[in-house]
Amino acid sequence: MELNIVLVEPQIPQNTGNIARTCAVTGARLHLIKPMGFTPDDKQLKRAGLDYWHYLDITYYDGLDDFFARNDGEYFFFSTKAENTYSDVGYPDRSFLFFGREDAGLPERLLFENKRRCVRIPMRETLRSLNLSNSVAIGVYEVLRQWNFPELQNKGRLREFDWNNAD
Repeated sequence: MELNIVLVEPQIPQNTGNIARTCAVTGARLHLIKPMGFTPDDKQLKRAGLDYWHYLDITYYDGLDDFFARNDGEYFFFSTKAENTYSDVGYPDRSFLFFGREDAGLPERLLFENKRRCVRIPMRETLRSLNLSNSVAIGVYEVLRQWNFPELQNKGRLREFDWNNAD
């Protein structure tokens, strides 16, 4: 199973750093579509991703055309403008979850041409959107839940106590 996160023209390095950390801890691949509002060596980007960068599979693209020419799979477009809910979709192997710019979302033509693959995270009507990194985390964990969390640790451990000795 292969989960891919695609950020189209991300603008805020801290968001992308948080998303990189989410990708690292879940094994998702990260695809960054230029132009971006920062450079790959931005210290705010690196700080938000902590020391997880060497665990990350990351690829940069010169634009959407470059991305589509190099990647095949099942594409899903997260947008506040979509009609379908993200949790009502079945995510197949080799899924790509697309997320747009923090200030504009994904291009409307891309959404229009892929209506059946557009999904939204429900929220109150009076507010614009969730934070980009939070939206990515919601999408990632829904896919992984459907896939039964492959290759992820499902049980935690206490440092000072043993769960087996608890009520």
